[in-house]
Amino acid sequence: MQAILPPAMLGILGGGQLGRMFVTAAKRMGYRVTVLDPDAQAPAAEFADVHLCAAYNDAEALRTLAASCAAITTEFENVNADAMRELAKTTRVSPSGDCVAIAQDRIAEKAWVNKAGLPTAPYLAIESVEDIQVELAPYLPGILKTARLGYDGKGQVRVNSADEARAAYANLGGQACVLEKMLDLKLEVSAIVTRVSPEQLSVFPVAENIHKNGILDESIVPARIAPALAAQAQQMARQLAEALDYVGVLAVEFFVLADDSLVINEIAPRPHNSGHYTIDACVSDQYQQQVRAMCGLLPGRTDLLSPVVMVNLLGDVWQADGGEPNWNVLMEAPNAHLHLYGKKHARPGRKMGHYTVLATDVDAALEQARALKETL
Repeated sequence: MQAILPPAMLGILGGGQLGRMFVTAAKRMGYRVTVLDPDAQAPAAEFADVHLCAAYNDAEALRTLAASCAAITTEFENVNADAMRELAKTTRVSPSGDCVAIAQDRIAEKAWVNKAGLPTAPYLAIESVEDIQVELAPYLPGILKTARLGYDGKGQVRVNSADEARAAYANLGGQACVLEKMLDLKLEVSAIVTRVSPEQLSVFPVAENIHKNGILDESIVPARIAPALAAQAQQMARQLAEALDYVGVLAVEFFVLADDSLVINEIAPRPHNSGHYTIDACVSDQYQQQVRAMCGLLPGRTDLLSPVVMVNLLGDVWQADGGEPNWNVLMEAPNAHLHLYGKKHARPGRKMGHYTVLATDVDAALEQARALKETL
């Protein structure tokens, strides 16, 4: 694969906060960037060289993107996979439309994880009403999840009995779902792998993730697990990337069970919320890796420079009248870094920014990060 060098034009499908951080990384590295996003106020558009303000499946916009960009990527998995396949006929696209299609569909995703020889929670694929008429005891109590378009806890219903599961399936409109058995979890972790080729592959330090209401709240790095378990998570992420013949940045989320075994929860074919810490705490960050992978460059080093905690900032932190939080406390902390996403309107549950706290150990970083949040 021939390397794409600055000042080439790179393209990205999606202009949200992940796109914004991709654009800033690419611009620092000397590239130019075109963003395709239908939102006139897309956060990434503020820094992009070109903003194609059109739908993701707009044929003319896609032709313009393909004609003007040396390589194209995506910031989210719910982009049109067929559009990515079409783009790949005329320009370099990573990850591939096929990999994005797998990540879009929980049924396909779990099947691929198992095909790679890796464990998932016991699950039942439900693609018709007949599929849920079988014996459900092996998957209960469980979580019924829509196969497509679910994120941050959306499209998920906890069920304790077969009757509840069938009623929940009916309430979801009979769309394709998975019924996944709830496991006895100790904690959740994630590993972010960058793969350019079988010989060019690197994995970031494993993050420990704490969620609230289905949305990531804190990432703690290094994860408070045994080093051997962290190494196993990294190896499982590598194994999955190899099985998919993946090119790009791939986030792999794991459940750590009570017996310290690992199962894969889900994947994201892009940089991930739990990898924001890499911007401030690693030799290379996940967005630089995204640029490197799509350009056919050797992945950067992933060494952790300091223990770190990342805290998500949701619209809930803003004042009821839209007033800003008390940023003064964050700005006066010399080991804290604030990252705002440039979104114009705050609302509960909306990701508006994040901050990181770097310290000599994770306990100190976590204590300070939580104290800072209380003062916002």
